[in-house]
Amino acid sequence: MHRYRSHTCGELRATDVDTDVRLSGWLHNRRDLGGVLFVDLRDHYGFVQLVARPGSPAYEQLSSQSKESVVRVDGRVLARTAENVNPDLPTGEIEIDVTSLEVLGAADPLPFPVFPEDNANEEARLTNRFLDLRRQRMHKNIMLRSDVISFLRKEMTALGFNELATPILSATSPEGARDFLVPSRVHAGRFYALPQAPQQFKQLLMIAGFDRYFQIAPCFRDEDSRADRSPGEFYQLDIEMSFVEQEDVFGVIEKVMTDLFTQYGGGREVTSPFPRIPLRESMLKYGNDKPDLRAKLELVDVSDVFAGSGFKAFADKHVRALAVPDTAGQPRKFFDQMGEYAVEQGAKGLAWVRVGEDNALTGPIAKFLTEDDVKALLAAVDAKPGHAIFFGAGEFAEVSKIMAAVRVEAAKRAGHFEENVFRFCWVVDFPMFEKNEDTGAIEFSHNPFSMPQGGLEALETKDPLDILAWQYDIVCNGIELSSGAIRNHEPAVMYKAFEIAGYDQATVEKEFGGMLRAFHFGAPPHGGIAPGVDRMVMLLADEPNIRETIAFPLNQHAQDLLMGAPSEVEESRLRELHIQLRKPQPKV
Repeated sequence: MHRYRSHTCGELRATDVDTDVRLSGWLHNRRDLGGVLFVDLRDHYGFVQLVARPGSPAYEQLSSQSKESVVRVDGRVLARTAENVNPDLPTGEIEIDVTSLEVLGAADPLPFPVFPEDNANEEARLTNRFLDLRRQRMHKNIMLRSDVISFLRKEMTALGFNELATPILSATSPEGARDFLVPSRVHAGRFYALPQAPQQFKQLLMIAGFDRYFQIAPCFRDEDSRADRSPGEFYQLDIEMSFVEQEDVFGVIEKVMTDLFTQYGGGREVTSPFPRIPLRESMLKYGNDKPDLRAKLELVDVSDVFAGSGFKAFADKHVRALAVPDTAGQPRKFFDQMGEYAVEQGAKGLAWVRVGEDNALTGPIAKFLTEDDVKALLAAVDAKPGHAIFFGAGEFAEVSKIMAAVRVEAAKRAGHFEENVFRFCWVVDFPMFEKNEDTGAIEFSHNPFSMPQGGLEALETKDPLDILAWQYDIVCNGIELSSGAIRNHEPAVMYKAFEIAGYDQATVEKEFGGMLRAFHFGAPPHGGIAPGVDRMVMLLADEPNIRETIAFPLNQHAQDLLMGAPSEVEESRLRELHIQLRKPQPKV
């Protein structure tokens, strides 16, 4: 028999009764029932119940050995009695009568229990991540991630894409987030950069003629943590295609996402085809560029209604209204709680009215509205008796942010929110440029390598702030999975676009020389996208925090508490890398 096991812990069935087996795993749980000891043994593949009776050689060892110790047991497979069968366990019809036991790895007292899965704090969990990953929820999440990546590889290959690797050590980029820099030992004073994304390399692969590329690509950005963003590194399904337009990219991604979320979504419905929503429409109707379409409510711009009204508090502001149907039976508490929620989002308050019979309005601001105001308002938001209308007023960006959150929360509280579905959409028609609010300078608003709608002619004849780009985001349930674009592939367009954004020709040639040279030697039209693997798994696992889907994540302060990174480096190593530290002075 094998030194450690003849079977895994999740393998044995009723057909194995009366056979002698050897198993290895972790002591998961222990129960002493009337002198008979029952122990759950766990490995990667599942659980099996061990049984030991007083007087047997294994009884004392199993009684005294700490949970999470690793043991090897020999025993005979027995059938459980009918009343003791566990239908929720694949091995629930059998148990192992233990005849001998060997401790392979004893466990010290645990910093937190693996079972039951209590609410240990994140610092303890990440410091002891090897224990945290033994918990069934975490083990399931990491295996889901593995399955998702395997599925994506098979799906992309079946669609004719080729998996190609791009460099990890590359040049720094002036665009996007901060780079992680790697000092060069052999080139004093020079640095490599870890890639924020394989953007330029995948475009160069298209120019090189590979037509359809994909990669489960590691990306590195020195940016702050969020619930849906891991600091430091993340992985994305990086895709690029030649001789395509926007709809060609959409077609591939919609198939991959629909297949993936249908396969691993636990029976939740997946929308298809995905709606296309222009950015401006998304900001007006949903308050942001990543709309959660599970909320079946929309915002309406009613600034014109109040511009000439007697309600001076709204007269000179941007005003957005949210009509919520079927609220006639809602108590005053519903409105008070919505107001409290709006304040938590940064609002000073939340104005509202009810629509009663004969379209009469009641509520805190109803008395300030004339008959004409009421008619115009009800027509604008298509409100009827039984509706409630909430209002946000102020600057466009501030109102959008607050009312975006209010829209989703009101939908949840009033029963207009779909559960157990994946609602995808495309957000399209992003502006090519935007104005810096502090300096007034024209800057790229999204991706500088995108093709402007209208090409060179648009760059030469239009106001830069009116130029749209062939750029798009894919969103699911209010989470942005990725940005993408049809790329610019023409040198003249690249020079002109960067000129508008304040880069002279010499700077463009210095910073993007490789790409420019390639454009001069026959570049095909191409485009792509890169959905985030971490965010896909987060949605499929129904986890609120992206760190719950990564085996060894950094914490919210970009620290690896298990391995102690970032760490200090010896002076001799710094000298070898031609680096002298200049630490910030402590504040007095």
